[in-house]
Amino acid sequence: MSAPEPRVFLIAGESSGDELGARLMRGLAEATGGRAAFSGIGGPAMAAAGLESLFPMADIAVMGIGPVLARLPTLIDRIRRAADAAIAAAPDVVVLIDSPDFTHRVAARLRAARPEVPIVVYVSPTVWAWRAGRARKLARFTDRLLAILPFEPEVHRILGGPPTVYVGHPVLERLAILRGARSLAPERPPMLLVLPGSRRSEIARLMAVFGATLGLLKARGLAFDAVLPAVPHLRGEIERLSAAWPVAPRLVGPDGKAAAFRDAGLALAASGTVTLELAAAAIPTVAAYRLDWLGRRVVRFIDIPPTLRPIVPVRSALLPNLILGRRAVPEFIDRDCTPDALADALAPLFADGPERRDQLAAFAELEARMALPDGRRPGEAAAAAVLDVIARRALRRP
Repeated sequence: MSAPEPRVFLIAGESSGDELGARLMRGLAEATGGRAAFSGIGGPAMAAAGLESLFPMADIAVMGIGPVLARLPTLIDRIRRAADAAIAAAPDVVVLIDSPDFTHRVAARLRAARPEVPIVVYVSPTVWAWRAGRARKLARFTDRLLAILPFEPEVHRILGGPPTVYVGHPVLERLAILRGARSLAPERPPMLLVLPGSRRSEIARLMAVFGATLGLLKARGLAFDAVLPAVPHLRGEIERLSAAWPVAPRLVGPDGKAAAFRDAGLALAASGTVTLELAAAAIPTVAAYRLDWLGRRVVRFIDIPPTLRPIVPVRSALLPNLILGRRAVPEFIDRDCTPDALADALAPLFADGPERRDQLAAFAELEARMALPDGRRPGEAAAAAVLDVIARRALRRP
């Protein structure tokens, strides 16, 4: 059983969490016949799903040491306001979506004041990569953890983390948008999707090396249509940096990105969530990344604990490789990220050879590993898990 009109307090602190929260809210609305009541903090996606945010999500969407220190008084105030609002709302459940630096501090205040209110954390910290002790700390205030990677429930079981359930990655809800009837048609050059990142720092570090890579491919006699999706706030900078490329890419906006995914034959991408989107779209890919000075120092501390190596056997920056447990997608990080190396890895993907077929087979395996039972969507699975937490709380009441 679950509360007939569940009161759900949610907090999301960035755009990806806002999208997750909106899907969860729609799932809860569907499961309760529209009776679920929402309060908390979110962005435009959650507002469209029916949330009136306590304050703008932008107040807490801060990344990096410098920006955090600059806005520390505001962040401290927002932590207090969020915790006080959650306590006053007396909800049936509180759902904290990613943004652990903010949401976990709210959770500590809430647990101290209202220990009977169950707390659900949506998205696991990367305890399998570094600072494994965070799993036990998370268990102190988390009644249920909703994981978006299929190996994370077993990771938290081994590390002493909270009870964890896999609810699917949000990319699963976009399969129909991402996929197309692509093939390497001999009568026209394949589309090479170029994805140098969505942050200014990524663009600055990767645009030159990506442009030089396209030049090497052209020099080898390979024909292709280079398409580069550009986020609006960086389009001018991307246009400026790509003007010197030996191969001029065709820039498209957000609307053209989905169409490009459906038509692309292969991709050169910055490491990140986009590599999972490319795998879901069955686009053979080469991934790359260049670190800044701070990133190089942080990487030194990243290692997979021995107890987790049967679950996460490969050290990789790519989600497809981590889920599969092997380097199915070639990746070139930092000093290995050179135009020659990228061109050498991309060239075989222009033909229907073993390198291309191996990636496509790996992507089919990846889809099977990530699939949810009964064809459920991640938003539906997350809603079911939240309602189960509410039901268990109701059963514990005297």
